[in-house]
Amino acid sequence: MKIAVVGYGNIGKFAVEAVLAAPDMELAGVVRRQGASQVPTELHNVQVVRKIQELEDVDVALLCTPTRSVPDFAKEILTLGINTVDSYDIHGKLADLRIELAEVAKAHKAVAVISAGWDPGTDSLVRAMLEFMAPKGVTYTNFGPGMSMGHSVAVKAIAGVENALSMTIPVGTGIHRRLVYVQLQPGVDFSAIEKIIKNDQYFINDETHVFHVSDVQALIDMGHGVSMERKGVSGISHNQMFKWEMRINNPALTAQIMVASARASKQQQPGAYTMLEIPMIHYLAGDSDELIRRLV
Repeated sequence: MKIAVVGYGNIGKFAVEAVLAAPDMELAGVVRRQGASQVPTELHNVQVVRKIQELEDVDVALLCTPTRSVPDFAKEILTLGINTVDSYDIHGKLADLRIELAEVAKAHKAVAVISAGWDPGTDSLVRAMLEFMAPKGVTYTNFGPGMSMGHSVAVKAIAGVENALSMTIPVGTGIHRRLVYVQLQPGVDFSAIEKIIKNDQYFINDETHVFHVSDVQALIDMGHGVSMERKGVSGISHNQMFKWEMRINNPALTAQIMVASARASKQQQPGAYTMLEIPMIHYLAGDSDELIRRLV
């Protein structure tokens, strides 16, 4: 299976490593804005291009781009008949994106797997599993403490921001506090940037605090995590309690999930899918019968 990595930021770098480590995949190349100019040392033996059309026989493209650019990249690549996998993370809009991309994918006999990260993504699978185990009840998803890549990238995109870090702090019962550290370009008004951040879709529903710092890079740690809890009812039996917890390197896990989703995309009919709609066994490399013998 030939895989192209589109974008070479935090997720893209780990995606290259995950593709190279996969037993059933080959790295077709990396697509980046700079093309083959100023190529990082670790990509010297990799084909690096500006456009995916410059690569040959690509089966799946991993869209390691900012969330807000995913729809445009996905549509362009799907029209080439190439499957796409993204980690789109705006929860309130992903259902509409799925419908939008499904139309393009079906027209060009391709598959789009959307929101293939850990949340939304694998956490969505866990939430679904907890819900069918205890159909009545409440699930709380508590993120962090850790760096949110989507939120950080959204702040970096604001004119006048040199660098940014958004930290997610769990308050409990699914409520979160956002701590945003911004490094500004000379002469930029901090209060104006603070207002833009607090009114952005990524932050408007959470308690958000913005701080002006001289060097964001000195604060960055890519660690993150989640603690998910459900208290509910199985049948008519009450007090069923479940907990799922993990502590992770955020971009490394996201990239690995995207690689697994690329594998799964090749077994789906043309269209667009969330991870929830794909049989779990399709994410795994190997013979299905052997996987069932080992895992069931």
